[in-house]
Amino acid sequence: MRLTVPRVVLVLVGALLLAYAFAVAPAALRPGRTDAPPDRVARAAPDAVVTANAEAVATAGPAPGLFPPDGKAFFGVMTDNGPYDFAAADRFAAAAKRQPQVMLFSAGWASAPFDRVLFDRIKARGMLPMLGWEPWDHHVDQAARKQKKLTVRQIDKLRSSQPRYRLSRIVDGDFDGYLRSWAEGVKSLGYPVAIRFAHEMNGDWYPWCEKANGNRPGEYIAAWRHVHDLFERAGATNVIWVWSPNARWSKTTANLDQLYPGDDYVDWVGTTGYYGTGTWSEYSSFDAIFGPTIAEIRTFSRRPLVVTETAATDAGGRKAQWIRETFRALPKHRDVIGLIWFEVDKELDWRIASSPAASAAFAESVADPRYDVRWSPELLPRTELDG
Repeated sequence: MRLTVPRVVLVLVGALLLAYAFAVAPAALRPGRTDAPPDRVARAAPDAVVTANAEAVATAGPAPGLFPPDGKAFFGVMTDNGPYDFAAADRFAAAAKRQPQVMLFSAGWASAPFDRVLFDRIKARGMLPMLGWEPWDHHVDQAARKQKKLTVRQIDKLRSSQPRYRLSRIVDGDFDGYLRSWAEGVKSLGYPVAIRFAHEMNGDWYPWCEKANGNRPGEYIAAWRHVHDLFERAGATNVIWVWSPNARWSKTTANLDQLYPGDDYVDWVGTTGYYGTGTWSEYSSFDAIFGPTIAEIRTFSRRPLVVTETAATDAGGRKAQWIRETFRALPKHRDVIGLIWFEVDKELDWRIASSPAASAAFAESVADPRYDVRWSPELLPRTELDG
């Protein structure tokens, strides 16, 4: 056969088509490589975000940032009306001259169904919602406080005696229907929320305290884990679980480890305490109030710590001084990632907005770059300590 130019061209084209059919096309039609052996599941790096399409995430850019960022701390607020009325929160922000990044609000099991609107209102203002979730009927507390002749300890006794809300009933699943409705609601939010469940459990003034209401040792941990695991099974994995005892007020209130569910069940540890009441009626520094509790928590937990409630009274004329000294002390505690101020006039006036001196002290303190923090739904909560 005579080789002409057209025939040479046809031969070359045919060879190329055969090469594509047997080599290139099958490779293009096979699933993309995972670089993992076929009998093993490819795992993401510890700091990666695992989604249904890991390959897309890998090329989408850097992983989300942390809240709060390294070397920073947030401050938050709790008001009397929370997300039902932001007037007090607005006054607080105006006094602080900076927007808080977290809002704590409470809901009692007896009268609070899940309400998405409350969380969305807080989120819309650029704050992480933190729910103080309380297994009790708060109306019992309100009725006790209306009896003017009762002492504080008598009120504590009345409001903590609520057999319906014994810890054993939570463990036994008596509230599981209610818990599931909340778990499904929280899951549907699609952004992080913090839940401070059954706080100040080391006292005796709430129905969930082991020293009250007929509760027994070990039941608090069991109740916490029951609630946590129910949320996990419902797929509500967007919860930041916050465990927060009262600051130790005497040497007899140690052994917090006996009330701790474990780091596998907790994301942030916390504590509450105030200058101007009870043991700390006389002037007491931040370290005097919180130091022993923080030190004890560090013996059994490596989770970041949040002061979930604090404030100071001006009864002794030293409120502004306490605020300044507290914010000077906080950077020494690198494990403390946030502080929430109790901006309420209840029993005593704890508000910063009620005093020009307190407002100025707070504003000067949070003007520090350490508190130049923003929260957004895309940020992941910091749940590990540095170093």
